[in-house]
Amino acid sequence: MTTIGVTGHIRLRPATHRLILAELVQLLSGYPRVHGVTCLAEGSDQIFARAVQACRGTFDVVLPVPAAAAPPAAPPPHLLRQARRVTRLEVAGPPEAAYEAASREVVERSDILVAVWDGDPAGGRGGTAETVEWAKAMGRRVVRVWPAGAERLTVPARLP
Repeated sequence: MTTIGVTGHIRLRPATHRLILAELVQLLSGYPRVHGVTCLAEGSDQIFARAVQACRGTFDVVLPVPAAAAPPAAPPPHLLRQARRVTRLEVAGPPEAAYEAASREVVERSDILVAVWDGDPAGGRGGTAETVEWAKAMGRRVVRVWPAGAERLTVPARLP
C-alpha cells in the first residue's frame, strides 16, 4: 500500500475543483492500493479525500486544533466519519503553529506528498510552500498538481 499525503491551496475557484479532482484521480489510480493522509481543510484537502475515495482507497485525518484561537472551520462530517483514523493535534501558540504541526505530521506519515499548488513561494507558516520544503528535507517524493486552467480565489485586501 502506498501512503500519500496532501498539502494545497484552500481558496480555489469553483471550476478549479473539478480540474483538480480529475487530475488527482488520474494520479492516484496509478497506484494499486492508496491510503491518504490529509488535514481535510477546505479546498485541496477535501478534493484529495474525494479522489482517494474514487480510487477505492482509505484515508486518515490529522486535524490541527489551535489552542490560542477559534478552531478552523470543521471538515464535512461525512468525510470525518469515513476516515480510517482521526488525530487531533492541539498545539500551544498562534494558530499557525497548529497548522504547521499538522502539515508536518501529514508528511511524516506519507511515502509521497501531493502538493496541489500553483508554485507561488509566498505563504505563511504551515502553508503549502513550507510543507513542500519540509517534505523535500525529509526525503519525501513530492508530486505537484496544478492543472491547466486552475485558479485560486483572490482574497480582497483588508481595509484599514
